[in-house]
Amino acid sequence: MIAALRSETLKLTSTRLWWVLVLIMVGYVGFTAALLAGLFGALGDQLAAQPDAPQLPPEMIPPVVYSAVTAVGYVFPLILGTLAITSEVRYQTLTPTFLAQPRRGRVLAAKLVVLAGAGAVFGVFGLIVTLGLGAPILTATGNDAALGESATWALAGRVVLAMALWAVIGVGVGSLIQNQVAAIITVLAFTQFVEPILRLGTSIWDWTAAVGRFLPGAASDALVGSSIFTSFAGGGSADPLEWWQGGLVLLGVAAAVSIVGYLTAWRRDIT
Repeated sequence: MIAALRSETLKLTSTRLWWVLVLIMVGYVGFTAALLAGLFGALGDQLAAQPDAPQLPPEMIPPVVYSAVTAVGYVFPLILGTLAITSEVRYQTLTPTFLAQPRRGRVLAAKLVVLAGAGAVFGVFGLIVTLGLGAPILTATGNDAALGESATWALAGRVVLAMALWAVIGVGVGSLIQNQVAAIITVLAFTQFVEPILRLGTSIWDWTAAVGRFLPGAASDALVGSSIFTSFAGGGSADPLEWWQGGLVLLGVAAAVSIVGYLTAWRRDIT
């Protein structure tokens, strides 16, 4: 297992994919965090004077800003995990891997562990930029950046955990859908269109909201404890999941796609 972990770590770190995705993610979540901090920090008084404008209590602003890492950035570790499998299938590097380690389950387990660590690294980089940009803007606009509160750092820890789980889910998706184009299209379609529509649709009624909170993105927001999407969600009055419940749902999704992928596509003959 140690050799498999070393092999998978070398495969990941010897390519440009991971740091290119990190750079794109940092720019994306940094811009989002700065925008949110400026919107609800600098424009807080103006927004409060307009009842139709989105409102946030002052104590909720820092968590919303810092949770931008997972709210908009979770797709990046998800894509990384997916490409970690599909790239090997596309370029047939799995063939020598399986020749060196015939136990395919051990190879998949090593990938899951290594990509979980990579997802956590994505979370750390995301937090560095959201805290680095969001906190000064909040302070400059007369708001409390809440960096001295334990709740903020607990949220940061849950952000790292959520990003690690999203990378694991990506490995499972790549194992299940090994065609690279199909896998990426599926990931982007679900995360950017299907689930947002489902979350909006299920928020209309109480009974659908009770179901919608178990969607992966909703579970991720529950695990982190804050999100720009849940802060202004209306409609159904179903209580959100507790953070640990959201974590279990996300872990269950990761386990389900990984197991199904292993029992189906991962065990097929390769050339």
